[in-house]
Amino acid sequence: MPYATDTTRLVPLARHGLPEICDAFLSPPGKGDFFASRAWYDTVLAHALPPNATALLALSDEGLMLPLLRDAEGALQSLTTPYTLSWKPLLAAGVEPRQAARALGQFLRNERPLRLDALDANATGMDDILGGLRSAGLVPMSFLHFGNWWQPLLKGACWGNYLAARPPALRTTIHRKLARAARDSRFELVTQHGGELEAGIQAYEDVRARSWKPWEPFPDFDAALMRAASRVGALRLGVLRDNAGVAMAAQYWIVWGGQAALLKLAHAEDARAASPGTVLTARMIRWLIDEDRVAALDFGRGDDAYKPLWVAERRQRIGLILANPLRPAGLMALARQAAGQGRRQALQWIGKAQG
Repeated sequence: MPYATDTTRLVPLARHGLPEICDAFLSPPGKGDFFASRAWYDTVLAHALPPNATALLALSDEGLMLPLLRDAEGALQSLTTPYTLSWKPLLAAGVEPRQAARALGQFLRNERPLRLDALDANATGMDDILGGLRSAGLVPMSFLHFGNWWQPLLKGACWGNYLAARPPALRTTIHRKLARAARDSRFELVTQHGGELEAGIQAYEDVRARSWKPWEPFPDFDAALMRAASRVGALRLGVLRDNAGVAMAAQYWIVWGGQAALLKLAHAEDARAASPGTVLTARMIRWLIDEDRVAALDFGRGDDAYKPLWVAERRQRIGLILANPLRPAGLMALARQAAGQGRRQALQWIGKAQG
């Protein structure tokens, strides 16, 4: 298997972070996409790599970079995690995406089939990138990955008009619970690195241990990401404590490029009667809208039932299988993907017929 061509190469990545060559492709501090920033990828490399996996860059001299993983079986996939909200091929400024993707595809067609996750099918340049990969002999087949609930906000939006647009039941709950919380709890917001952040991280971990949340595959990741985000001004960590100082709920958001994304939230089961999760979410959103003046709220991965109450729109993240149909492994991967899509469509048809 070739490790490099004249214009494209695979660069192994160390766990201590991305090399400087990546800076031409990454989002600068506070701009673009946080999930294409150094703060994000350095944290993933240090704290969220699966066992026996190797992180790599597929790097084209034409100006396209793919952060990838090679798994224990030797296949390549996107460098994504259970916490990734979006992943994309990274282009240097001024690069023609179709040409760059063709050069990279010519190299990757000698690899086993690739799986790329958490893609936005409507991202700028995506059609050109896919066109370049096709012209290099790769066949991309898409699949549904996860739903992402979010809401753009009108310029000049405030907490009052945001709340007025929420479902009546949620509005009533928020008004009632916030009035009680003003007497029975205190809200803390942490944004800066230092002692307050460490206390906030401890509160988050304490709440999570007392919550309904399942076992965490990378237990050090959240704390590491909060520290990294605080250093670049992106962290908004909220904690709700009772009057005795015991944390009842905690959540953290990333504010970047004018948008706020909710990474994690949890509330303690022993405090459920006070609805601390609802109270804290309301307090955080009020701050994000009125103080940070964000242009959009993003509730992260998944179609949890509570999310449509807080934000109004859903967008689909997709995955791609990239395979060379002229190689046996590629042809088999494409056939499996096609068969899987056929089964899912048949089940959907049966469900509609029975409904």
